[in-house]
Amino acid sequence: QVQLVESGGGLVQAGGSLTLSCAASGRISNIDIMGWYRQAPGKQRDLVATITSGRITDYADSVKGRFTISRDNVKNTVYLQMNSLKPEDTDVYYCLVRNIFRADWGQGTQVTVST
Repeated sequence: QVQLVESGGGLVQAGGSLTLSCAASGRISNIDIMGWYRQAPGKQRDLVATITSGRITDYADSVKGRFTISRDNVKNTVYLQMNSLKPEDTDVYYCLVRNIFRADWGQGTQVTVST
């Protein structure tokens, strides 16, 4: 099976920064899309950012200019650099790893931004 290990979440004050990472291992190869989504209680899981194997990126409008997604194809790791954090960024963040056959989700990591 596929294992996704997330790290980097935590508590930060508004205006601060955090970097999330997610490393994929196990029975997956030829990874296409890697990305980050977030979900709060009572809400749907929404796109934060995605990056293709060719490093084409897509961002939610709410994070453009503040967040940067990147990937290391050798380590099968995706990163999310989050700057200028706002209280509304508070959510559980989930990483996504996808190839042509399957998609796998991480367990989620809590990001809390205080005022």
